[in-house]
Amino acid sequence: MSKKKKIIIVDDEPMMRLLLKQIFNSQYEVHVFNDGKEALSWMYAGSIPDAAVIDLQMPEMNGYELLDHLKKSGFFEKMPVFVLSAEETSSDRIKCLEMGAEDYVTKPFNPKELKIRVERVLKTT
Repeated sequence: MSKKKKIIIVDDEPMMRLLLKQIFNSQYEVHVFNDGKEALSWMYAGSIPDAAVIDLQMPEMNGYELLDHLKKSGFFEKMPVFVLSAEETSSDRIKCLEMGAEDYVTKPFNPKELKIRVERVLKTT
């Protein structure tokens, strides 16, 4: 039996964390965090996720800062990061993609579409 891949969810909205966990829980090992600092602490304690789904607007460390940190680190730069945000401007999407995000999905979103996007990338890693 193969081990489940790990996904981290980083969003400051409790209902969004719960929804995202329900979307991915059957297929992946899911860990949820309130902000980028919590996620990084967990990761630097020795856990390496296979993918991340992150919000942009969060306290402590926002999604831009988290994405920047992950892509510039020596450990996590190849990990696919999916941005899930209410920020709908083209400039936000372009900025995240240029920073190395795998994909950018705007809220409100279709849960099935997000799951397919993540699955497609994780099948190739």
